[in-house]
Amino acid sequence: MAYFKSSVLVCLAALGGLLLVGCNGGGADESKPIGEVQAEAQQMDAGALRGKAMAYKKAIKAKIAEVEALQDKIKAIPLTEALGDKAKALKKEFDSVSQSLKALTERFEVYVDQLEELKGDLSGLEF
Repeated sequence: MAYFKSSVLVCLAALGGLLLVGCNGGGADESKPIGEVQAEAQQMDAGALRGKAMAYKKAIKAKIAEVEALQDKIKAIPLTEALGDKAKALKKEFDSVSQSLKALTERFEVYVDQLEELKGDLSGLEF
């Protein structure tokens, strides 16, 4: 019985690892140079472009939620603490997340524009 339980745990761990690797393989990369993204997009078919655009849309939605959460935290800071270390740290984090959101959005638009040029299916890619 112990062998069965450990076998199940090993299988579940392996499956979890595969899911993580599989999800990241076609994921959104905000650090990839825009020129490289454009060159890559020109070589892709409509299905691959749509898949990339959907991955970026998912990442963008997550970043938007992060931005909104940080905005709420910043708004909750009392005026007397607005220039304090905590407020400065939150504003710095907000700036970083905002830059990340901008980078993701720029790359998303490359894939969507190329998909549109190929007359591909754009449904579900709007925000």
